[in-house]
Amino acid sequence: MDAALADRAAAPDPQEWVGRREEAVDLVTSGPVMALAALLDYETTPWPSGTLPPLAHWFYALARTPQAQLDQDGHEKRGGFLPPIDLPRRMWAGGQLSFLHPVRFGTVFRRSSKIASVEAKQGRSGPLVFVTVEHRYEDSKGLAIQERQDLVYRAAPGAGAAKTVTLHAPPSREADWERTVRPDPVMLFRYSALTYNAHRIHYDRDFCIQHEGYPGLVVHGPLIATLLADLYVRNNPAARVIDFTYRAQLPLFDAAAITLRGKATSDGAELWALTPEGQVAMSAQLKAG
Repeated sequence: MDAALADRAAAPDPQEWVGRREEAVDLVTSGPVMALAALLDYETTPWPSGTLPPLAHWFYALARTPQAQLDQDGHEKRGGFLPPIDLPRRMWAGGQLSFLHPVRFGTVFRRSSKIASVEAKQGRSGPLVFVTVEHRYEDSKGLAIQERQDLVYRAAPGAGAAKTVTLHAPPSREADWERTVRPDPVMLFRYSALTYNAHRIHYDRDFCIQHEGYPGLVVHGPLIATLLADLYVRNNPAARVIDFTYRAQLPLFDAAAITLRGKATSDGAELWALTPEGQVAMSAQLKAG
């Protein structure tokens, strides 16, 4: 057996990570929510007093990885909670959330996470591995938020490789609401701080360009999702979001304007974020009660 085959045989099987669990506990305080309001350009917090707005649960019960356990890209080294996928790029591809009841400040918040599936596929740009993580957030009243998080791992583009981009046309219907946001490096830094996200693609331009092959800093997928949910809430302040499903389709980069659009539906809204070229970067469906 040659060395390459021996290394491959010795490598752990990512399927062994299915069922692996992780837990974290936190106290829900007002500080991160006030910081989110400032990030979204509100003068004061606009949401119902004393409760978390949609998607603000991402600021609590975070994984706090010791510095020595971080990889060169800022992520936790492979093989901890997440499986040891042998592909360099990891992206937040989408997810679905159910909000069962409002979470109030002062409550103890417990996150229970589980690796639900690991699936390898062959894409047009090369091998892909999809990892689905299920999260349950509980407070004193029981289960408050249930979430499915979809991660995708992919290979880095080869030098001089042609880029294959699938274009996603926006919905043909007219939008009821629209907002333009320009995510600069300061906004990305502030969101990274709120979520304790050390991934260098969001703040290290040299790393983005030289190591990852991106044209600029990458806008966080959860930040885009938060901006879309906020577009709905700005225009429907009395509604309570009960379900949110989103899918990332194209990356967005700093210093380029993002157009956020939304269309009311019978039970909520269809939402989408556009690249500067007018293609859909993220789509979302929201239900309100």
